[in-house]
Amino acid sequence: MSDETKREKFVRLAENRVNSVLKGIELLGNLSNSSNYDFNKDDLDKIIKTLKAAVSDLEKNYNGTEKSKKFKL
Repeated sequence: MSDETKREKFVRLAENRVNSVLKGIELLGNLSNSSNYDFNKDDLDKIIKTLKAAVSDLEKNYNGTEKSKKFKL
């Protein structure tokens, strides 16, 4: 058995998961190079709206039971 407390476990997992999300956002930002990718304002609006909704859902998760959703263009 690990002597890791609930707080230590939360900190460890939260740091790893937030860093993974930040890396994913960075990679998503790489798609903004229009010389390599074809996208339009509607695509960008949908991506931003989805990310904002996910952050809103995250806030609700800490106060209730909001379930995650999948993104698709």
